[in-house]
Amino acid sequence: MASNNKGMMITAIGSIPLIMTLGNSMLIPIFPQMKTALKLSQFQVSLTITVFSIAAAIFIPILGYLSDRFSRKIIILPALILYGIGGLLAGFAASAFNNAFAWILIGRTLQGIGAAGTAPIAMALTADLFKGGERSKVLGIVEASNGLGKVLSPIIGSLVGLIVWYAVFFAFPAICVVSIILTWIFIKEKRHRQAPPPFRKYMRGLLSVFKYEGRWLLTTYLAGATCLFTLFGILFYLSDVLEKDYKIDGVIKGLILAIPLLVMGITSYITGSKIGKNLFIMKRLTVLGFLLMTLSYSLLSFIERLVPFLLVLAISSVGTGLILPSINSLITGSVGKERRGFVTSLYGSVRFIGVAVGPPIMTRLLDWSRPGMFYALAALTLLCALLALTLIHVKKSDGEKKHAPFRYNYV
Repeated sequence: MASNNKGMMITAIGSIPLIMTLGNSMLIPIFPQMKTALKLSQFQVSLTITVFSIAAAIFIPILGYLSDRFSRKIIILPALILYGIGGLLAGFAASAFNNAFAWILIGRTLQGIGAAGTAPIAMALTADLFKGGERSKVLGIVEASNGLGKVLSPIIGSLVGLIVWYAVFFAFPAICVVSIILTWIFIKEKRHRQAPPPFRKYMRGLLSVFKYEGRWLLTTYLAGATCLFTLFGILFYLSDVLEKDYKIDGVIKGLILAIPLLVMGITSYITGSKIGKNLFIMKRLTVLGFLLMTLSYSLLSFIERLVPFLLVLAISSVGTGLILPSINSLITGSVGKERRGFVTSLYGSVRFIGVAVGPPIMTRLLDWSRPGMFYALAALTLLCALLALTLIHVKKSDGEKKHAPFRYNYV
């Protein structure tokens, strides 16, 4: 494969996770304007996030199975198109109708279904197209792209919202068009040499994966969900602090929120480029990452000033950046190509649930106790470190093996 074509293929794959990442965060800056324009309650405004999240969580495993049954590209392209259509529907409804809220929710539901066919399928696609150390490097780029989307989304939302609040909805299809063109032109999948297995045989294969390797596979699922749960929960808390205590909002607020996300994205890229196919290093970095998160959250319980808070929070971002590419590489190598889409999509669904429940749970913990909130996070990340240490079985001699630390390779 020519280097230029490979570079454009990686660019195309990296563009796909941006769609899912931008889905919620870009809307947050324009919520006050939406609430006023449509005369909504705070609960109704939150439904624009809820319907997106629920639709995505439900359809991620379904589209993952379909991508195994047919192909990744056949699922990704319609998903991107549906995502864009949902944005257009919400935007036109908001600009033309007085009672636009119901149509906005329908549009957001369509976007959630479309988002289900983006980032998780992109992970499986990466594992299909790249092998060994190159696979880990590209997965690191995918995770960094995900992080970049998190960094840019509140800033982009704030800037686009200066035009008119519903202009953000029209930004979604514009971004989708770029990803669709890149995916259509530069991603070339190998044709299946044999027919996909019948559904019963497919499910028996999946059950055998979880039967023999369920403990450590579920540990990696918990690890990914915990990283996203703590990340978005803390950002939600920080956003509230910036506005209430420091009177910072708008683009400046978005830039400050981008700092921990930028640290995570840079760390993810470096980690993915360095771990290669060394399973032993992946496990060590996962454990180390959770220990760094535990240290950070323990210290944050004592820190209230903004600059020291951001510096210590960066430690947890480094930890997240060590964990996610390592976990991604372990999971994508866990099963053969014909079941990889479902396994990685289920992982994506769990991660999405972590994002969805982070803010409300953090709010309840904060109502209970600010130090208690950080101690609870520290206890959770320490538990994940211990589970990763004890349930992910990798020997030093496995460091250069091609596949994940399984007793069986389900192809």
